Amino acid sequence: MKESRGAVGLHDPSFELLTVADLVERQIIERPIDGNHGEIHPKTSDFVSEGVPFLMASDIRNGLVDYANCARITSRQADSLRKGFAKNGDVLLTHKATIGETAIVAYHGHAYVMLTPQVTYYRVKRPDVLNNRYLKYYFDSSFFQQTLSLWAGAGSTRAYLGITEQHRLPIVLPPIEAQKKLAAIIAAYDDLIANNQRRIALLESTAEEIYREWFVRLRFPGAASSKFLRGIPIEWSLRKLGTVLELRYGKALPEEARTPGEYPVYGSSGIVGTHNEALVKSPGLIVGRKGNVGSVYLSDRPFYPIDTAYYVVSELPSPFLLYLLRSMNFINNDAAVPGLNRAQAYANEFYMPTDALIRQFASVTSPFFDSQRILREENKRLVSMRDALLPRLISGKLRVDHLDIRFPPSMQDAA
Repeated sequence: MKESRGAVGLHDPSFELLTVADLVERQIIERPIDGNHGEIHPKTSDFVSEGVPFLMASDIRNGLVDYANCARITSRQADSLRKGFAKNGDVLLTHKATIGETAIVAYHGHAYVMLTPQVTYYRVKRPDVLNNRYLKYYFDSSFFQQTLSLWAGAGSTRAYLGITEQHRLPIVLPPIEAQKKLAAIIAAYDDLIANNQRRIALLESTAEEIYREWFVRLRFPGAASSKFLRGIPIEWSLRKLGTVLELRYGKALPEEARTPGEYPVYGSSGIVGTHNEALVKSPGLIVGRKGNVGSVYLSDRPFYPIDTAYYVVSELPSPFLLYLLRSMNFINNDAAVPGLNRAQAYANEFYMPTDALIRQFASVTSPFFDSQRILREENKRLVSMRDALLPRLISGKLRVDHLDIRFPPSMQDAA
């Protein structure tokens, strides 16, 4: 074990190097479990609008679970399944297709959430020995992520690491007090990042509310003195979407070809990675073409749209165009596989406000988008600092045992 400790760079002799199997054998964690395979696995036809969250790997990103947009199944069907019941506090790890995304279950709408075979839950049995927040951050560490990616064959189209192989994964286990302090340090960064994300969302909703007030409820500046015909200002004109913009195809960029870089890679689900080149050299809009059809994103810097999305070319200001596109229905329900057909999209009609009013809206909302950009840049710096600090903490190179650490709000129960 000494040779293994040296191989992973452990600097603190109080840190143990174990495996997942060791944690199970010592009854520190329960045996890791994923979702139901085979015929018992829920199908797309089983999904309902309200029910028990049915989590796929794509629902877990940047340490969070997307409960709002995930698939759901009925409680009756969920109760009939054999396994995959993840509860609050469980640490989730994606191990198929999307490799290495992590999160902690925190859902209060049901006693449990269900997992697909793409996701494993790790449940701590001995919180006096292993802190679940520490385990999540350890899974995020570069040492663990590199090991997981190597063993799972990340970059291939069938990247996968099953439950049996996961038992061999290495686990660095510091003393419990060191785990809590380590987790508290990283959690402080995460809390700042989450606070900025809330501020970004608030700025976004405020700008959208102004759009709805002006262009949907028609309570725009000067509306009281404007003339209306059949409820529409007479200066506005009925237009088709194809007359004001062009939707251009993104370009295929396999995951293994996405060289880490400064430019975001956009698909129909939003940012799906980074690349060292940008296909679109100026900031702009992205519209989901396959998968999350009709999703609309605004990139404030050059980006690379992949083939599941279109990018938008238009002379209209981006703030106005963003909410105009989000107000439209792009799904082709007549197709066997739902998708965004450009001809159908171009046929969408809308009432075009005056140029002056559109420019005024862009002027009023631009500070909101500028503030969002600043907050995103701040989050990038925080993520970079956090990720640089994490391996030093995990290896024990940066000692925490003598530090008097104040636990952040998200970890008050761990104090």
